[in-house]
Amino acid sequence: MCGIVGAIAERNVVPVLMEGLRRLEYRGYDSAGLATVGASHLERRRRMGKVAELQNALDDAPLQGPIGIAHTRWATHGVPSEGNAHPHVSGERLAVVHNGIIENHDRLRAELQDAGYQFDTETDTEVIVHRIHQHLQSNDDLVAAVRKTVGELEGAYALVVMSQDDPNKLVLARAGCPVVVGVGIGENFVASDVAALLPVTRRFMFLEEGDMAVIDAAEIQVTDAAGQAVERPVVESELSADAADKSGYRHFMLKEIHEQAAAVAQTLEQRVAGGKLLEAAFGPAAQAVFAKARAVRIVACGTSYHAGAVASYLIEQICRLPCYIDIASEYRYRDPVVPPDTLFVTISQSGETADTLAALRMAKEAGYLSTLAICNVPESSLVRESELVMLTRAGPEIGVASTKAFTTQLAALAMLVIGLGKHHGVDAERERGLVQRLIETPGLIEKTLKLDGPMLELAERFADKHHALFLGRGAMHPIAMEGALKLKEISYIHAEAYAAGELKHGPLALVDADMPVIAVAPNNDLVEKLKSNLMEVRARGGELIVFADPEAGMQDSEGVTVIEMPAHVSYFQAPLVYTIPLQLLSYHVAVLKGTDVDQPRNLAKSVTVE
Repeated sequence: MCGIVGAIAERNVVPVLMEGLRRLEYRGYDSAGLATVGASHLERRRRMGKVAELQNALDDAPLQGPIGIAHTRWATHGVPSEGNAHPHVSGERLAVVHNGIIENHDRLRAELQDAGYQFDTETDTEVIVHRIHQHLQSNDDLVAAVRKTVGELEGAYALVVMSQDDPNKLVLARAGCPVVVGVGIGENFVASDVAALLPVTRRFMFLEEGDMAVIDAAEIQVTDAAGQAVERPVVESELSADAADKSGYRHFMLKEIHEQAAAVAQTLEQRVAGGKLLEAAFGPAAQAVFAKARAVRIVACGTSYHAGAVASYLIEQICRLPCYIDIASEYRYRDPVVPPDTLFVTISQSGETADTLAALRMAKEAGYLSTLAICNVPESSLVRESELVMLTRAGPEIGVASTKAFTTQLAALAMLVIGLGKHHGVDAERERGLVQRLIETPGLIEKTLKLDGPMLELAERFADKHHALFLGRGAMHPIAMEGALKLKEISYIHAEAYAAGELKHGPLALVDADMPVIAVAPNNDLVEKLKSNLMEVRARGGELIVFADPEAGMQDSEGVTVIEMPAHVSYFQAPLVYTIPLQLLSYHVAVLKGTDVDQPRNLAKSVTVE
């Protein structure tokens, strides 16, 4: 799985396919390939490594054709190799590219082998193309063969099928993984991501769950899961083909804040389906590692450390596994005790953070069960050197102060919690509930972004302040820490965060009318205790600003401003949702103070030195 591109036109589509693959490189992959149908036969080229290696292969042995499919693969079933790279073929006349994970591939493989099919790869994808080929033997209708095949698949998939015997169409199907049709004039396109097709079209048709589509150069026909013809609207994308464009926003940071709903949705794509987490998304060995794990240690820096701290609460609460969280720069100079069967997790946006890399290299000599990297950059050192990987797919983040990288890390870590939990006390019903909460989260983020206007008004009360205090309890304490970090990073206001119960152990001495106190208050089992902590602030004359769940029973009063969140959220969703208004508040304060929002002084996007 990772990126799909397809095209059918009255011109050579290979340049379109290759540009599409280049635009999907950020998603992470280990090999790339493409296939075309020419005048007489189907041809393909595949290479390990980067898209540039595939381009070199095409320079040496060019391909042409008016129809073709292409893919970048991130290994889940089968090691990274040229042989396991997509497209996969059957009978040298049928080709498929596939994103997702087929969970019943072992049974299908056995049935196909009994029927005489020889398998050339270790992938789950190869069963798809051979099964379609098998169905074509009794019915030469390609669309019918694809429909019958997808009805037998369990798991998640977006797939595109092309046949030498039916060379004027592409057949698409999706369940749990996105696929989009790019609408042209006398030509049409397919991709797993709109960004891949922006150079050739801005008009898109989004297939819905269970849809199949047949496209040729002039027409797009869509049927739903029941096989009934349906029409899906064609929409015009407002995205720019230039990834480093502000798209009308004043700053990259504001653009990236508003991209978070889509970024989190993309992080979840191909990894959850049918109420289940697809563990192979972490790597082929993930299921065995998660089952054997008896403890977790998380190591990270800065914003990534805050994401890990949230996860530490959830791992212990849901999975009932001990979880240790360390700052990488401290961990690497300690002599830590490693409990048996401990999973070592590193988190980094860039994957090149020097302290985190050093901690990983130290851990690989220390007897950990396995190493897992959660990262946004597929070609980074952290990814290459870790045994398991979860790419966050936040896309390029230009602003130095992390926003969408943080929320996508939280989403990836939430999937890790589910993956571990499946082997440590979380039954299928609870798994479905947690997965559903995750799927709902992008929509909740979108609603919460509507607080942009109120945050601009609130920011005016901070413009002349020199200090601020952030409070939270439980898994919201790291969110308070992240809120304080954002404010200090870009506005240069000194800000600190505390667990609310610690107020009376020292920080309360700082509270006065000139020091705003910001609290995050979801309606969880700690909300009543948090209310008591907040009253301690009011009793000392402090100005309170509370981001509260609509069911938390909090109201404005003298010295207390309550910002009601747009919706009630569960404890599993709250960290992702409550970080949004804190980002917006910090952004607007920085703009009012006239600081360099995207490139704050003394800071770098990737800290590659000690």
